[in-house]
Amino acid sequence: MGQITVEKNAGGIPGLCVITPAVHGDDRGYFMETYSQRDMAEAGLDITFVQDNQSMSTKGVLRGLHYQIHYPQTKLVRVIRGAVFDVAVDLRPGSKTYGKWYGIELTAENKKQFLIPKGFAHGFLVLSDEAEFCYKCDDFYHPNDEGGIAWNDPTIGIRWPGVEGVYRGTANAEGYCLDGTPLKLSPKDQLQPAFGNIQR
Repeated sequence: MGQITVEKNAGGIPGLCVITPAVHGDDRGYFMETYSQRDMAEAGLDITFVQDNQSMSTKGVLRGLHYQIHYPQTKLVRVIRGAVFDVAVDLRPGSKTYGKWYGIELTAENKKQFLIPKGFAHGFLVLSDEAEFCYKCDDFYHPNDEGGIAWNDPTIGIRWPGVEGVYRGTANAEGYCLDGTPLKLSPKDQLQPAFGNIQR
């Protein structure tokens, strides 16, 4: 592996990988390869990505937890500005880690990337004033194929850093805050079902 190091089975969950690129810096700045198919293949990650996406969000925005129902995607995610707490939840039927989650802080400074295979729900919380989030997918977007899970479902028990609030039986974010900033979820994400009612 020339330009990356790979931590496999992150959090003890098979398939999840944390990828750290080699950063070459001097007094002018830095250079790094953000993606190399050759290095990924040498690490045993033979994936063909077909689409790149990018979003910008402000502090307290929580996107997720989302998954694809009929057209699952592998995602390679990273942050190019700011900081997020990124989470994956294992939804693979028959998996020994079914229902388990793992979270990692992705920042512009640490330059880490998080590889989330097919069969996981995904979401992130913005920790900085603003964050720009980029990700590669190995399948195209399919309208009306997105499922979701309540971000605060106690059955999963994700520990979102800095978030305070009381679970009232739904995904509604009313009363939740991050360092005094109210959480901001889309109307759809505030209606996501409990883990036991996920759509297949």
